[in-house]
Amino acid sequence: MIFKRYEWRLLLRVLILFITLTGTAIIAVQGLYLYMVIACPLLVYELIDMIRFQKKAQDEVSQFVESIHYRDFSRHFDVRRAPNELKPLRKGFNEINTTFKLISRERETQYHYLQKILELVDTGILSYEIDTGETGWINEAFKRIIGIPYLKTISSLEKREEALYKEIIEIKPGESKIIAITRNQQQFKILITASVLRSEDKVYKLVAFQNVSEALDETESRAWQKLLSVMTHEIMNSVAPISSLADTLKNRLQAPEIANSPVSSQLEDLELGIDTIKRRSEGLLKFTESYRNLNKITKLDLKKIMVRDLFENLNSLMQPSLEKKHIELEIVLRDPALAIEADINLLEQVMINLLVNAIEAVKDKEDPRITLSAEVQPNNRTVVRVADNGSGIPTELLDKIFIPFFSTRKTGSGIGLSLCKQIMLLHKGNIQVQSAEGKGSAFLLQFVG
Repeated sequence: MIFKRYEWRLLLRVLILFITLTGTAIIAVQGLYLYMVIACPLLVYELIDMIRFQKKAQDEVSQFVESIHYRDFSRHFDVRRAPNELKPLRKGFNEINTTFKLISRERETQYHYLQKILELVDTGILSYEIDTGETGWINEAFKRIIGIPYLKTISSLEKREEALYKEIIEIKPGESKIIAITRNQQQFKILITASVLRSEDKVYKLVAFQNVSEALDETESRAWQKLLSVMTHEIMNSVAPISSLADTLKNRLQAPEIANSPVSSQLEDLELGIDTIKRRSEGLLKFTESYRNLNKITKLDLKKIMVRDLFENLNSLMQPSLEKKHIELEIVLRDPALAIEADINLLEQVMINLLVNAIEAVKDKEDPRITLSAEVQPNNRTVVRVADNGSGIPTELLDKIFIPFFSTRKTGSGIGLSLCKQIMLLHKGNIQVQSAEGKGSAFLLQFVG
């Protein structure tokens, strides 16, 4: 109906113009020049009116196109004050603007919704244009994981983290890769995945970063538990009979009929060898039994523990050893009411082990110092910290110190830190290390708030 009205008005004007032109032509042919004075102005008026009629419609369309071009969907076309022939056109424009406005609002809502989701997830997101290298999107998780507050282009990452930059550039869409990065003298394992998306004739590379250290630690811990269970079982089953047989042979050699026989002096070397076998067998059994402790801890007796009480008990327990070696123990606790849910016996075992290691690390320092501290981090995790100013741990050993059997000391069994890690994983927490060679180390016990 809208277009029919417009078409009828246009048709009427064309018909009137045609009649006027026909009449003017007849008047001119018959030589009635007196009537030409009336016909010519009328013809000019109708032509001007026709042009004006078309110009109004053209101007309305131009204004509408301009509003669409600049996405000005708030523009309203006044229908009541418009000429009758333009009212349907303006009404149609307003309906189209209203539809575009709803679509734009829905897209904006979806964008903000997606933006909030990307800010809340723990996965770091980085997108950059492949051709220019300009970054399109960086969420807060990426800034926190990588430790970079701002990144204009991907190439600017090369100056700060050359190895990470190469990994991002080289990783292909659909691939996944685990890399290790160090932040604040602490090593993390990051899973990076990549994909490609196209938007407005531009190609973007989308890279996701996920901290998988805790997941890998838990998987690795379970693998070691299974391996240790099999190894200790097989070793003890094999060594126990050897120890028992050596004990039997020694008793036979010490029997009166052999001890008083003429060949007793010739059997001294044999008895010494049997003693060595028995002693080494018992030592191996004791060593294997100690590793079985890694698999014995399965349940926790969780209670609310005041951190200040934990620190006071440790101070009292370790004070004699610290005074003997002239080591200063500093306790830093800003919130005296800070508490954690933990098994007090197992947690004290962890803390004592870390303190013993710290004492060993600072023994050759002129001003040996160990610091105990605790605080609540922004992610609502409570962190208990055992730090020292000792010799530190070489960077290449940081990812090995929690592996069973591995020790940086010649006399170490490699069980202490492995046991500490298992205990923290049972608490649904984690243990991490920060260390710089020659400057000291810090072990962080993280508890879920």
